[in-house]
Amino acid sequence: MPELAWPWMLLAVPAPLLVVWWLRPAEPGGAALRMPALADWRASGGQGRRLPKVSLGFWLLWLLLCLAAARPQWLGEPLAPPRPARDLMLAIDLSGSMAEDDMRLAGRRIDRLSAAKAVLGDFLERRRGDRVGLIVFGRHAYPLVPLTFDVASVDAQLADLTVGMAGRETAIGDAVALAVKRLRERPRSQRVLVLLTDGVNTAGVLGPERALELAQAEGVRIHSIGFGSDSRADPLASLLPVADGIDEQSLRALAEGTGGQYFRATDTRELAGIYQTIDRIEPIEAEGQPVRPRHELYFWPLAAALLCWLLAALVIRWRGLTS
Repeated sequence: MPELAWPWMLLAVPAPLLVVWWLRPAEPGGAALRMPALADWRASGGQGRRLPKVSLGFWLLWLLLCLAAARPQWLGEPLAPPRPARDLMLAIDLSGSMAEDDMRLAGRRIDRLSAAKAVLGDFLERRRGDRVGLIVFGRHAYPLVPLTFDVASVDAQLADLTVGMAGRETAIGDAVALAVKRLRERPRSQRVLVLLTDGVNTAGVLGPERALELAQAEGVRIHSIGFGSDSRADPLASLLPVADGIDEQSLRALAEGTGGQYFRATDTRELAGIYQTIDRIEPIEAEGQPVRPRHELYFWPLAAALLCWLLAALVIRWRGLTS
C-alpha cells in the first residue's frame, strides 16, 4: 500500500505562485523588487496583478521534486517477528520465618527476605522484554503486580516488601491457586510460576495437594524453591518444630507434578544460580510488536525530475544552437 511519510511537504506545490505574487509591483508603475528571472516578463508588458505564465515543464519538474520530498513509501504486510520471551509469575513468601538472619551478602549477615530481594533484583534486571508478575503470600496470598512488560515497576514493588505484610503464617496452596487464576488467560506453554518459600503450608483455604490439582488442570508449570540455611549443618536444628523447616516433599510434588523443577538454596549464591537456571529452561518464542516493512520510493520521482531537467537543458541548448 503506497503512503507518504511526509505528506506536509506537498504544501510547497503552490510556492512558485506565492513567490510571483509577493514579487509583483505594489501598483502600476510602482517600485518592486527586481529579479533577473522576471525581466522577460516585465519587458513583455507585465503590469499590475497579472502573473507570469510558467511553462508546463517547470510545473512538472516542481511537482516531481515536491513528491520526492514527501517521501513516498510502499508498506508491506504487517509482520510479527518472533522474539525470545518469558511469562513468569513470581510468588514470594513473606511469612515471619523470612526474617531469620541466616544469610550472608557481601560479608554481612542479612535476613532471608533481603537476600531474596537482592537476587530477584538482578533476575528482573535481566528480564527486560519479558512479562513478569508478582504475588506475595503469608497468612493470605495477594496479587501485587499483574503480568507486565514493565519489570521496573515489579522491581520497585519488590523493594518495598517487608516480612509479615501478608501475615506471619504460610499459605502456599493459596499462592499457587492465585497464580493459576492469573495465568489461565495466557497460552498454555507460557503459564509458569516460580515459587519461593522457606516453610510449610500453615494457613490458607487450599492445601498444596489441591493447588497441585488446579495447576495440573490449567497446565501451569511450577518451579519451586526451598530457601533457607541447611538445618543439617546446625546442631540445634533438631530441636526446632517441624513447622520451622521446609516442606521439601510438598514443594517437590508441586514442581514434578506440573513438569517443573524443585530447587534447594541454602545461601544467596545458590539462589542466584537457581534463577539463572530458570532463565535457561524457560525460553518462549513470543510474537514481537507487529511491524510493516517500508520500501522507500522517493528516488523514482527524484530521478524523473532529474531527467526532466536534463531534457529541458538539452532543448534550451538545441534552440540556442539553431537560432
